Parts: sequence; C-alpha cells; structure tokens
Amino acid sequence: MSRSAIPDRQAPTAFQAGKAHGSAGAALPGMALTRLAPAKLNLALHVVGQRADGYHLLESIVTFADAGDRVGVSEAAADRFTVSGPFASHVPLDAEGATGNLVLKARDGLRALAAARGLAAGPVHLHLEKNLPVQSGIGGGSADAAAALSLLCDLWNLDGIFAPPSPSGALPLDLAALALTLGADVPMCLAGVPALITGIGEGITPLPTLPALPAILVNPRVGVSTPAIFRLLTQKTNPPLTLPAPAATPAEWLSALAAMRNDLAPPARTLEPAIGAVEDALTDAGAVLVRMSGSGATCFGLFADRNARDRAATQLGAERPGWYVQPCHTRGAGDDKT
Repeated sequence: MSRSAIPDRQAPTAFQAGKAHGSAGAALPGMALTRLAPAKLNLALHVVGQRADGYHLLESIVTFADAGDRVGVSEAAADRFTVSGPFASHVPLDAEGATGNLVLKARDGLRALAAARGLAAGPVHLHLEKNLPVQSGIGGGSADAAAALSLLCDLWNLDGIFAPPSPSGALPLDLAALALTLGADVPMCLAGVPALITGIGEGITPLPTLPALPAILVNPRVGVSTPAIFRLLTQKTNPPLTLPAPAATPAEWLSALAAMRNDLAPPARTLEPAIGAVEDALTDAGAVLVRMSGSGATCFGLFADRNARDRAATQLGAERPGWYVQPCHTRGAGDDKT
C-alpha cells in the first residue's frame, strides 16, 4: 500500500467514535434515543495475507451510506429486545452462540465492562428497525452493534470513562477493544468515518479527501456466508492498495477506485451467480463504478450525479421488482454524521 498518500491523522478515539453517530431523524416510537446504523460500503477490499491463527489480513477503503437500520433504546424495568422493519424476520432474538444478535452482545459486553468498574448499567429496552438485508456484505449487524454501543454509552452516562487514564493508573473502559470482540467490522462502524481499514479490521485511518458520492445499493435478496467465501479464496496474498495523492479530487478518487478491486468477488460469484447479474444490471443502468461490497451479496454502483442515480434506481426497481434497490449518498470525510 502506498503510505505516502495516507494523512498523518489518528483514528477517532473510542469515546469520539461512540459519540459520532447522530440521530436518525424522527425517534423510534417509545425510544428515548435513536440512531442510524448506516450501511457500510467496501469501495475496495484487498486480501493481502493471512495470520497464523487463520484471520485474513485486509486493506479496504470503507465509507458509509445515508441509509441503514435504526436502533433505539430506553430505560426499562427489565431487559427487552424488539424488532421491526422489512427484514425483521431474519433477525436472531437472543445473544446465544456464534449467530447470536450483535446488538444484545454489545449490550451485555458493555454492561459487563461497566460493572467491572462499579458503574450502573440498568435494564433497557432496545429496538432494531431492520431495513438492510442480512448476510449482505454491508455491515448491517456490525453497524447495529456499533449504534447500540453508542446509544448505551449515552443512556448509561458512561462518557466519562473514556477519559485518559488517571494519574493513579486506572485504565478507562476500552470500547474499541470490546467492539473488535463483537466482529471485525464493528470498530470501523463505530468510528463511522470514511477510512482506510487494515489488519483484521482494527486499523482505522481516516481519509479526509474521500468524496461523498451518489450511489445505489442492490441485493438480489440472497444471503451469502462469509466463512464460505473465504474458504473458496485460493489466493491469500494479493497486491495491496495504492491510494491517490493526499489532495485527490473526486475524479482522481474515482480513477483510483476503478484500479482497485474486491478480492472476495470471484469466489462470491462462484457461490452465488446472482451477484454477477446484479453487477451487470448496475453497469447497464449507467453506473460509473460497480463493485461488490464486503463478502456480498450486495453490490453498489457509483454515479456521476444524483439525477443519473435516481434514473437508474427507478429503472432497476421496475426491471427487478424482487431485488433490494436502495438509492443513497455515501458519506464524505467532512460530512456531518447526523
């Protein structure tokens, strides 16, 4: 990866990240606090190695959409979790096992960390409005967990625990470390800014010149298994990313992104041929760049302007009424995250 193009900026601290996500418009009914859990887009994803423990090393350009799930929270007499939205039937309702709900795992993990410091973290009602397809490569579950962590920090008044260590040596609660235990995508969703992601997801370097772009998310309403995609990946050491110059213009960013790739796309197309059909449909609709996000099956198209994006979304919705088609705008590095 070309490091000369990476600005000398640190990723947001856990506290700053947790506070970054703003409201999601109107509050969810009955909820004291509501936040958007935005769709995550891997504009590029290069697999550059594999650790001895089996985890794959990645370099990825990540940004977020202005569309996503919504998470709400209120105090309650006892813990409660409810779900609504078009994809609610696919949401696990407990925290048990590897497939347990990440919102509930986030609640339980943060509560345990607070309790270890003798801090109150009482029962809550969490509500998830599930608008994004599941197992779709756009970080829905991870974004939900990140939103839950941020909301609960506010509700439980845990903000102060992210202050620097005191002279006595007492350590703050490590929200970033907790996020990583929930999943490789959770730290980047918690940061919520356009960024270069490295390692297994823990390396987060903001990209201050990555522009906001008109986009469409398309999913053929099929889920794909991330472990299955990685099992089909035969080449584990691929060429790294080459970033544009630090002062790159939007046109230069698009040119640089076009030269990048998603190394998970070939095995994903083998596992689910509908992904190729989505890519073709976006290309035919006039997208200037088409790529699969994450491990699929959601693909995105970037467009020259909003009008072209809106025409394409109308066309795709008419031609493929069974697909998930969501016009959106990606987040630019300087955008307000509300």
